[in-house]
Amino acid sequence: MHDLTINGIELQSHHFGKVAVVMGGWSAERDVSLMSGQQVFDSLSEAGVDAHPVDAGRDIASVLHNGGFDRAFLILHGRGGEDGLVQAALELAGIPYTGTGVLGSALCMDKWRAKALVSLQGVATPQARKVSTLDEAIVAVEALGLPVVIKPTNEGSSIGVSIITSMDTFAAGFAEANRYGLVLIEQFMSGVEIAAAVVGDKALPLVTMKAASGFYDYDAKYMADDTDYVCPAKLSEKVTAKIQSMALSVFETLDCRSWARVDFMLDANGDPQFIECNTAPGMTSHSLVPMAAFECGWSFEVLCLRILAETLDPEGYVQ
Repeated sequence: MHDLTINGIELQSHHFGKVAVVMGGWSAERDVSLMSGQQVFDSLSEAGVDAHPVDAGRDIASVLHNGGFDRAFLILHGRGGEDGLVQAALELAGIPYTGTGVLGSALCMDKWRAKALVSLQGVATPQARKVSTLDEAIVAVEALGLPVVIKPTNEGSSIGVSIITSMDTFAAGFAEANRYGLVLIEQFMSGVEIAAAVVGDKALPLVTMKAASGFYDYDAKYMADDTDYVCPAKLSEKVTAKIQSMALSVFETLDCRSWARVDFMLDANGDPQFIECNTAPGMTSHSLVPMAAFECGWSFEVLCLRILAETLDPEGYVQ
């Protein structure tokens, strides 16, 4: 295990006790979660941590309790794992877990409420409307003007997302997003997409990404090998500092803890606009947080250990 000092204490692998790497689950992002979870499990195991892969079911709290686990590394993506539900179950079971708690997880999963809250703190975000019917969606796009982005309010990994430039494809785009529940109609930002990772209280170097197809969708995120990533992002020091400051503000406003990835896009004037906050970001070979961590000199193993260390009580390490 790499040397890792937290609160002045040099950690050893036995300090973590028996660790469940909780992955999979039942959301639309199950496959991505399994990919992320496998990478985290392999890394923790190689570091000497007593880690065990656990495919989450709705009985996850009792499985971890009965299995004698001391803590959980949550790498569940999407609803049922990133929305506060599993976090609440583990709170009731008294099992420490990585990442954001119940309130912050629920707020970040709901893109509409997340945007509303951060805007109250002065963080710029594209205009948007939350809708449930096609008629409401048409009224929203008439108010916002084309182009727009249509997305499920409570999904991630670009599932159900469409960029609409013509009303000819609007109904189909709405129907695809509506498969997953309430829909967000959002003003389209034409600039570069930027990811700002936060680990602990530190904003990591920024990452920009550009898909060969022009749309950073599910395939570009997890499957394609021709997506162009740049880290650190080729932005001015002023813009970089502004985005990192906005990311930390979002992290605090939405009651995040441990780690998260805050996504932005630049508008036509080059100003950053908040898009969403992911409280259990991807940890695959194509993922953005590990790229940012590498620029800090952290290996994937060190990143995983830092995240896991956030679950430790300085007075209550497993011996």
